[in-house]
Amino acid sequence: MIRENQKLLNLIHIVMDAVIIAFSFIAAYYLRLDDQRSFLITHNIIAPPVGYFRPKEDYFSMLIYIVPCYIIIYHFCGMYDPKRTSGRRAELYSLLKANLFGAVYLLSVLYLLQRWNYARLLLLIFVVINIIVDYTFRLIVIGILRKMRKSGKNLKHILLVGYSRSAIAYIDRLRVHPEWGYYIHGILDDNKPTTESYRNVNVIGTIDKLEGLLATNQYDEIAITLSINEYSKLERIVETCEKSGVHTKFIPDYNHIIPTKPYTEDLDGIPVIHVRHVPLSSSLNSVMKRIVDIFGSLTAIIIFSIPMLITAIIVKVTSPGPLIFCQKRIGLHNQEFNMYKFRSMEVQDENEEKKEWTTKNDPRVTPIGKFMRKTNIDELPQLFNVLKGDMSLVGPRPERPYFVNKFKEEIPRYMVKHQVRPGMTGWAQVNGYRGDTSITKRIECDLYYVENWTMSLDFKILFLTFFGRKVNKNAY
Repeated sequence: MIRENQKLLNLIHIVMDAVIIAFSFIAAYYLRLDDQRSFLITHNIIAPPVGYFRPKEDYFSMLIYIVPCYIIIYHFCGMYDPKRTSGRRAELYSLLKANLFGAVYLLSVLYLLQRWNYARLLLLIFVVINIIVDYTFRLIVIGILRKMRKSGKNLKHILLVGYSRSAIAYIDRLRVHPEWGYYIHGILDDNKPTTESYRNVNVIGTIDKLEGLLATNQYDEIAITLSINEYSKLERIVETCEKSGVHTKFIPDYNHIIPTKPYTEDLDGIPVIHVRHVPLSSSLNSVMKRIVDIFGSLTAIIIFSIPMLITAIIVKVTSPGPLIFCQKRIGLHNQEFNMYKFRSMEVQDENEEKKEWTTKNDPRVTPIGKFMRKTNIDELPQLFNVLKGDMSLVGPRPERPYFVNKFKEEIPRYMVKHQVRPGMTGWAQVNGYRGDTSITKRIECDLYYVENWTMSLDFKILFLTFFGRKVNKNAY
């Protein structure tokens, strides 16, 4: 069974981690402190150590408490949790986090014991070597396991309870990722005949058969995928599964309503699931983002001051009308604000302009306007919107009131985007969804950003705005 295999795999991981930790520390010692063998010293990469001439045994004796404590830290950082469906980046993140805590632990121990004459640089070298070697080992293990699972070994045997949208989505996802190694034996459902199947996964009976099937001890996991109108059966099914001791998970049929990473809270013993988790509703996150916006907009205004001045002159000379195009947009908490752009189109009637998209080869766009739109130069005045606080450097693009009123009735969850400040650029734009493109895809990207915001995601979007291949794909 897969449970025994997982225990064996964890044991191998622990033993190998202990060996790698010891190897990394010994290697760091010879790189840093051994004058005869130190590559870093003999090649003048670092200076010879001064004041750290303790016996080699003193350093190596540190392994007695370094190895077990590092293994404990690895455990608490989730390094030994099942990672059948997680990727390489998640593994690297966990390893970096564990080694950061490990370095803090080592420095704290040396400080508390007042061992000032131990080489601190040795510890840094140890951490770097340990991350490189351990990550390489884990990549090899991941590669081997994925190959095994694709060939039908090390499989996790699954039984689904309930034929629903969540069951279909679950089967689809597992079919796309055979390297995860899930084998679905069938579906139990009270409303579908045994002739029914989906992607070669058959309905094998009613839910009443669950207890008898569990008694065969053939399944590693039960996935409850009931349709939303059958949740009255949920408690009975969970009780049946728990009697057998088989691991049980619940895949809700309302995942189109709640986010993939729901925000939950414990209300004095009552679990509460928030329909929408918005990281920027946190005061700390909001303040951090605002500081970056102020600093970034001021810096950009200084850097682009000359290009903006030249653009302003060209716009004024080449086309009659105002220099700055000011348009009402909907921003944070559904509030209207005036968004600024260099005018790139002929002057139009306001009532006509507010109801029309800009399309490819739009005759309203001026010759210089085509260039400005293609290079996003027309958006530079929005830096002042960012400085004022109407907008952010990164966020969902703001829309005109006419289209907001239209889309909120047609597109589910459209208004969620207004829970954060609109941005000069966003996740939708760097994925090519701008201009006259799918509004549904654009909203999906906006919702992903709202629910998964991090400062690193903002920096990634800014990078892709300048260097990504899709950002100007539909700019016209």
